[in-house]
Amino acid sequence: MSPRTPVRRLRLGLPRRVFSQVLLMQVTIAAGVAVLATGLFLAPLGQQLDDQAMRRALAIAQTTAAQPRIAEEFRTSRPTPDGPVQREAERIRRASGAEYVVVMNLRGVRWSHTDPSRIGDVVSTDPSKALAGEEVMGIDRGTLGRSARGKVPLRDENGRIIGAVSVGIEYNSVRAKLVHAIPGLFAYAGAALAIGALAAYLISRRVQRQTRDLAFSDISALLSEREAMLHGIKEGVVALDRAGCVRLLNDEAQRLLGIGEEAVGRPLDEALGAGRTTDVLAGRVTGTDLLTVRGHRVLLANRMPTDDGGAVATLRDRTELERIGRELDSTRGLIDALRAQDHEHANRMHTLLGLLELEMYEDAVEFVGEVVGDHRVTAEQVTEKVQDPLLAALLVGKATVAAERGVALWVSDGTLLPDRLIDPRGLVTVLGNLVDNALDAVGGTRHARVEVELRAEGRTAVLRVRDTGPGIPADRRELIFTDGWSTKQPPAHGKRGIGLSLVHRLAERQGGSVRVGEADGGGAEFTVVLPEALSEEPSRDAGPAADGARGRPLHAPGGSFVEEPPG
Repeated sequence: MSPRTPVRRLRLGLPRRVFSQVLLMQVTIAAGVAVLATGLFLAPLGQQLDDQAMRRALAIAQTTAAQPRIAEEFRTSRPTPDGPVQREAERIRRASGAEYVVVMNLRGVRWSHTDPSRIGDVVSTDPSKALAGEEVMGIDRGTLGRSARGKVPLRDENGRIIGAVSVGIEYNSVRAKLVHAIPGLFAYAGAALAIGALAAYLISRRVQRQTRDLAFSDISALLSEREAMLHGIKEGVVALDRAGCVRLLNDEAQRLLGIGEEAVGRPLDEALGAGRTTDVLAGRVTGTDLLTVRGHRVLLANRMPTDDGGAVATLRDRTELERIGRELDSTRGLIDALRAQDHEHANRMHTLLGLLELEMYEDAVEFVGEVVGDHRVTAEQVTEKVQDPLLAALLVGKATVAAERGVALWVSDGTLLPDRLIDPRGLVTVLGNLVDNALDAVGGTRHARVEVELRAEGRTAVLRVRDTGPGIPADRRELIFTDGWSTKQPPAHGKRGIGLSLVHRLAERQGGSVRVGEADGGGAEFTVVLPEALSEEPSRDAGPAADGARGRPLHAPGGSFVEEPPG
């Protein structure tokens, strides 16, 4: 058996596209408004036409009753078909276009009528109010059918009521006017509906372009997916409108920037405050993969303008990557230093082997003692002055790297830092960045030297790093603490311009400061002051030596320990 072809069923209902639904709804609303307006206009129009007909009938009756000739002939004649009252009433009827003009006496007997055979008969409707002196108008049914009527009393020259005048306007003529007005009214309503439909089409086309011809269900799904994506990704997303106000913040952006939902709707400068991060997100700093520091986090920012004049910025947390990169740099430096020490150790072993083969045992013992003593003195020199184990280990490692690079790393005789640091890791970051920058600055120069000074003044820690490099021009001494600013080539793992910015942020976070000046004899001198960096325990060590004294190099270039020459 051949498979049956599936039957497609006709599905009735609203169209799915936003364009179609908006157009349909607007045309429906416009048509409904047109029909409602037409009905609301027709309802009072019929009543207005009735009222106009009744007032016209009353006016004709008043004009007829006000003629003295009618009253005089009414008193002096009899109700006959060819009487003077009948002739005058018919003249007025033909001239005014009324259906009838009836003149009656006090008993309701007609003196005139459109049908002469009814002259002399009593009227079919009650004339009592008109005979009592009232003017009456209304719509009523009589011998000639339904009509709009006006009744007034007829008075003689002395003002006495001698009868009444009743005038009728054919009601079919009133209805004909109403029916005649309907086509024109519908024409106006149709024109208004056509204009409304055209406006609805133009608006719907605009909506179609803005919604990219999506269905409402698609837009709802996109919004749900956007919310799930924005709050699920591990990148910060910040959306700005054309005025520079925050339009959207996902969870990661709130965490990285340290702000909450209250920032939505506020200007970016007000929400984040002044700084490089604000300048990058606002587009005042242009480029791709821009580095910035927010708090203790290193961020990588990218900004993309949107069609409506706003922008969307993404933020990635590079704090750990930057830390790993710096550790990698340090590890490479240590590897290079160890490689050099390996060569040096091989040379020493060859020297020692030669002394032993020449049976110069005393010289061999002395040679070994000198080698071991150099390393021991290096470690002892650091631990005597820097009693915190993390900082001491850092200086020992940096001394090895400096020796490999041909730089003398000195510890000032004014250095004395007790083991009372509250945040030794923060000071390790500060000292490590400053020493690395100093080693880079003096690299390749003659008599390259870096001097480190660490001392405690009560609970305040003061750190100075001097070098014999080219120094920093006065006009750039503020720029060097800006995120991403650097004069050096970037390393293999990423960007530069973070170290000094981190030093600046760490110092500010602890209520301290960092400044740069010119060292004695040229070069740069960085000074970091960290108040409340030490605990209140009293120091058990002796005071530092005179400030003007110099220390000794931890390792001289080539690995041998040497005393500083006097002066």
